[in-house]
Amino acid sequence: MKWMIASDIHGSAYFGEKLADRFEKEGAQRLLLLGDLLYHGPRNDLPRGYAPKELIPILNHLKEKIVCVRGNCDTEVDQMVLEFPILSDYAVFVLGDTTIYATHGHIYHEGNMLPLEKGQCFLYGHTHIPEMKQKNGYLFLNPGSVSIPKGGSQNSYMIYEDGMFRLMTLDGTILTEHASI
Repeated sequence: MKWMIASDIHGSAYFGEKLADRFEKEGAQRLLLLGDLLYHGPRNDLPRGYAPKELIPILNHLKEKIVCVRGNCDTEVDQMVLEFPILSDYAVFVLGDTTIYATHGHIYHEGNMLPLEKGQCFLYGHTHIPEMKQKNGYLFLNPGSVSIPKGGSQNSYMIYEDGMFRLMTLDGTILTEHASI
């Protein structure tokens, strides 16, 4: 099964539409969203195309395909307008031989880990900076930000398919890849 993984849309209908278009072009079956969907947050500038009310139908159109965890900017009022669950602090699932712990990254992170076993993947957003690194027997993965990239990175997402993670730009260019461990 092919999964698209994205984080930190922050209310941008412009980049939300680009993400939905990439989801279709990728032919992914599931979309894992790592939080911060509708609100931009007080520490961020408004992203291009900031229009949370316009982003809502874009996301709701994909509701049967979305798995989502709560970001620090996501609230109960956001859940009232989104037609898929968004308020879980983390999700744990197995894809093939890969166990993935997915969270936003503001509560659980490298310094405050969920109970992973060696060889499992820790997937998070929040920093807006893409990352793929293996450390202490874990694989740390961050798809960066769809709408507000930081640290000199590009607007990005990840694809997971057949045990391989690929970091991609919103135009579909592969930046780097890493096999699950």
